[in-house]
Amino acid sequence: MPLTLPDLDGAPRALEWRRPAELTPASAPPTSRRVFAAAHVVPDPWRSSRAGTYGGEAAIDLDTTLALRHRLWSYGLGVAEAMDTAQRGMGLPAAAAMELARRTMADDPRGGAGVAVGVTTDALTSTAPTLQEVADAYRRQVAVVASGGGTPVVMASRHLARVAQTPADYRLVYDQVISEAPGPVFLHWLGPAFDDTLAGYWGTTDTGQALDTVVDLLHAWPGRVQGIKVSLLDPVLEVRLRQRAPEGVDVFTGDDFHYTDMIAGDGRTHSHALLGAFAALAPWASTAFRHLDAGDEAAFRAVLEPTQAVSRVVFEAPTQFYKTGIAWLSYLDGLQPHFRMLDGLESGRSLLHLVEVVRRANTIGYFTDPDRTEERLRSFLRAQGVD
Repeated sequence: MPLTLPDLDGAPRALEWRRPAELTPASAPPTSRRVFAAAHVVPDPWRSSRAGTYGGEAAIDLDTTLALRHRLWSYGLGVAEAMDTAQRGMGLPAAAAMELARRTMADDPRGGAGVAVGVTTDALTSTAPTLQEVADAYRRQVAVVASGGGTPVVMASRHLARVAQTPADYRLVYDQVISEAPGPVFLHWLGPAFDDTLAGYWGTTDTGQALDTVVDLLHAWPGRVQGIKVSLLDPVLEVRLRQRAPEGVDVFTGDDFHYTDMIAGDGRTHSHALLGAFAALAPWASTAFRHLDAGDEAAFRAVLEPTQAVSRVVFEAPTQFYKTGIAWLSYLDGLQPHFRMLDGLESGRSLLHLVEVVRRANTIGYFTDPDRTEERLRSFLRAQGVD
C-alpha cells in the first residue's frame, strides 16, 4: 500500500517504492579519474550533543563511522576525511578530526593512498591570530596527515579570511605551508555558498582576480601542489581553472550540482572528483566510472546523470546543511542505526525537505530494502508527532 506524504507545498502525494537499482559497481579504483567521496561522521547517540554547549561533547560512534569508510573503499573510491561532510567547523573539534583521520588512514587498505584529509586552522583559540599563527596551525595538521600516509588538503581557513588583508597575505601563508609540507598537498577553494564567512577569500570579491591568485600559486609550486578541489558551484569558473592549471595539477570538482558534466569534461579538459554527494551515491559513482574507464561516456552519463536530482535537493540552500541529507539517506538505507548528528545538525532541515529527499532518492531505486526504509521513515515521523 503506497505511503501518502506531503510534498514541498504540503499537499498529500502517494509514494510507491521503486525496485532497488541494478548496478555493477567496481571494487578497484577508477583509472580514468581520481575519485574521493567525503564520508560523514556518525555520532554516539547517547553521549553526543551540541559540541562546546552546556558541556556537550563530539562523541563519535567510531565503529559505524569507519564502516562507512570501508564501504567506500570497497567500491574503489577514495575517502576524503575530516572535510566539510565530516562536520569541520560544525561540531567536530580539531583534535577529534585529527584522531579520526589517524584511524581512517590506519584502516585504509591502500596504506593511506586512498585517503585525502582536510587540514585547517580550527585548533586556534584566538579570533584574531597572526598570519604566522595561521601558518603554524596548518603545518601541525599537515604533519599529522603526512605521517599517516594520506594526502593533506589545505582547506580554506576562516581565521585567514578574517585577518588577511591582501592576496599577498594569502600567498605568505600558503607558500610557507606548501614549502614546509613533508610531501605533496592538495588545495581547496571553498566558496561562500558552503560557508559565508569565506566571502572575499584570496583577498578579493572579484572571482577573476581570485582565479589569477590561485593560478599563480599553482604555478609557483610544481610537483608540490598536485591537486585543487573547487567548491564554488560555478561551472564556468571551474573550467577556466582547468584550462589554466599547470600540467601535473588535477582539478577536483566539488560541484554537487553539476558533477556529471564537470567529470565528463569538454573534450579538452576534465575534472576529477572530490564530492560529498558520492558518500551517498557510491554504488552509482563506482558503476559510472567503470563505464568511463572503458571509454563509454554515454553509459557513464546514463548512470550518473539521474543521481543529480538527488544531489541537488540534498545540497539546496542553505547548502551548509547538506550533511543532514547524507546522514538521513544513510539511516534510511540501514547503514547507521539512528538519525542523530554532531551538534544537533539533524534539525538543519525541515520534515518536508527530508521527505523530498526520500522521493528523489526513490526515483533512482536508491533504497536496497524498501520495507526497512518505510519502517524507519514511519517510526521517525511518528517520533516527530506526525501520523
